[in-house]
Amino acid sequence: MKNNFTEEFDIVVIGGGHAGCEAALASARLGSKTLMLVTDIKSVAMMPCNPAIGGTGKGHLVREIDALGGEMGINIDKTFIQSRMLNTAKGPAVHSLRAQADKSWYHREMLKTIESQENLTLREEEAIDLLFDKQQEDDGEVFDKSQEESPRVVGVVTGGATYAAKAVIIATGTFLRGKIFIGESVTESGPAGMKPSNKLAESLEKCGLPMRRFKTGTPARAIASTFDYEKMQEQKGDAEIVPFSFMNEALERDQISCWLTYTNERTHEIIRNNFHRSALFGGQIEGIGPRYCPSIEDKVNRFADKERHQLFIEPEGLETEEMYIQGMSSSLPEDVQWEFYHSIAGLENIEITKPAYAIEYDCVDPLSLKPSLESKIIKNLFCAGQFNGSSGYEEAAAQGIMAGINANMLINGKNPLVLGRNEAYIGVLIDDLVTKGTNEPYRIMTSRAEYRLLLRQDNADDRLTKRSYELGLASEERYQLFLKKKKEVEDERRRLEETMVKPALANPFLLSLGSTEISGSVALSELLKRPEVSYDNLAEIDENRPLLSRHARAQIAVEIKYSGYIEKQREQVERFRKLENRLLPDDLDYLNMKGLRIEAAQKLDAQRPESIGRASRISGVSPADINVLLVYLEKERRKK
Repeated sequence: MKNNFTEEFDIVVIGGGHAGCEAALASARLGSKTLMLVTDIKSVAMMPCNPAIGGTGKGHLVREIDALGGEMGINIDKTFIQSRMLNTAKGPAVHSLRAQADKSWYHREMLKTIESQENLTLREEEAIDLLFDKQQEDDGEVFDKSQEESPRVVGVVTGGATYAAKAVIIATGTFLRGKIFIGESVTESGPAGMKPSNKLAESLEKCGLPMRRFKTGTPARAIASTFDYEKMQEQKGDAEIVPFSFMNEALERDQISCWLTYTNERTHEIIRNNFHRSALFGGQIEGIGPRYCPSIEDKVNRFADKERHQLFIEPEGLETEEMYIQGMSSSLPEDVQWEFYHSIAGLENIEITKPAYAIEYDCVDPLSLKPSLESKIIKNLFCAGQFNGSSGYEEAAAQGIMAGINANMLINGKNPLVLGRNEAYIGVLIDDLVTKGTNEPYRIMTSRAEYRLLLRQDNADDRLTKRSYELGLASEERYQLFLKKKKEVEDERRRLEETMVKPALANPFLLSLGSTEISGSVALSELLKRPEVSYDNLAEIDENRPLLSRHARAQIAVEIKYSGYIEKQREQVERFRKLENRLLPDDLDYLNMKGLRIEAAQKLDAQRPESIGRASRISGVSPADINVLLVYLEKERRKK
């Protein structure tokens, strides 16, 4: 084993993407001397694909990262150029915040945070190998596999240095043996044309880590002034901006519009005529792509009956003319791309600056990881982000902060922080990966959470901040803000339940909203449960309302209005445990079972699980699908 270390650290983080940033910051803030290694400084918090943070399900992750004391929510609040709350027509469980970022600004602000963080060193060096406590160099073996005990990582080798480490976190994103595909053209490359990491990929394979090949992609960019905006639908930001971070009470900023347009039959015809030239269909790409973010040729092939697909035209930043054409990634050649992009309304004359491409990369099988994100094969080696088979900045950052926390816990002899599925979307994400595994890039969705009414955006700090503060990660300022909000919610809920209003005051207000009158005095909390009544408009008859923070107002409204549903979901948690071992007949016709999503039906049919519990852990089978099975079983029981 080499021991001529250039420098010694507690934790070394390999990679500076969204996972690497959160891992390194968490580690350093918990007191560990931390080194972050990046192949290129420009890769720090880079957004090689969609320049946005949040979205359905993803916004929940960002709020949870923030509640734990992470940086993503704070950074997007600094650098957003448009903010929207999605799914507001639906219930509060699926409300998801999404913000368009200035991608260059986002990178610069995160880089400043990294560079100024105590205990954290940033180096632009390529990690090429790992060192172990049982290294055997004479026979070429990375470690002695005959040993019963797993090897332990003790260092990282770069092109010019050797760093000692008590723990190592791999957060390499899509850099490992990265290949970019544009039609017949294949280039060894990381994202955005950066240098791929080939030597480290070879080293990890020799270590015995079970590796696989995944694929993702990104659409073309084009010059803003060459779009015809009169042919597209404008998408403005929300008038009232809701912050991602619980540290921010309010945000004010001039927002930039996005635009909506659609593909058409001519677009689809061009793509169909060139399927044979796509790297995806031509066999050049071995990796498996994301089910929920397919390339445009994959969409046209899989959804042949659809007449159009929506595209969002989004600005990449305030100081660039480049626009991002969301929903149209591709691996087709540039000449075909030029033709199909120009067939779309509003895009007829666009000037394309960067073509779409697909990128293929190495990642680890997450079934080889513990719930703490430590490898089962190599001690003190943690893995996070797209290296674990996930997709998305938010999923990466969520794993990054957990890997950073747990690497620190391990080297200090403490138990890891493992979040349950009933505690956080982060718990759902990691449990899905390490328990169910994934055969395609994994994406979080609200439908993956069994208890999503308990795991809302508004109460993420209630669920996680105290635990993070006790670990030493959430700051004193954050904790005091959390306690203040918690007291506001408790006091206001009690006041609303105890404050009675008479019909003379309440009925004119209720009639103005189209609601039914009351015949006797009722509590304000009971009025708030009505669909027509909101916490804000209730102020009209609530003379003694206190001044509350934005975050407290949001939470109190949901908790009272949906109190019955929330209590039922808590009961559901207990009931579902009893149903865990309920048997499934082996002859069920999943493919024709009404209510099952196509993905779930296909996977259930292929794997034939023997119980509800086993079915619930199959990747791609959602809680809603499990409910369909339970309803079916109950109907069959009653028939018999």
